[in-house]
Amino acid sequence: MKTVLPRAALLGLALAAIAGVAQAHDLSQDEALRLSKEGVIRPFEEILPAALSRYPGSRLLEAELEKEHGNYIYEVELLTVDGVVRELELDARDGRILKDKEDD
Repeated sequence: MKTVLPRAALLGLALAAIAGVAQAHDLSQDEALRLSKEGVIRPFEEILPAALSRYPGSRLLEAELEKEHGNYIYEVELLTVDGVVRELELDARDGRILKDKEDD
């Protein structure tokens, strides 16, 4: 009985990790270009100014396009003039800022 419980716990953790991965995944540049050409999402060049204007003088560190729960999200990391890294999530369809937090 003692060996069954740890295995069951490990199985549960593994299934939870798989479910978390299935909820969000990064899209390739080719996929992003295709979605933009099809009008499903706005090009990143149109979305970026909204993120940068939130923190004037900030620099883009990283950007990814993800699909989360059926929605396309641009995840953007900015370095502010104060040296703080901010992580923003923007709706790839309309550019709305969905999340803005200090990166850990």
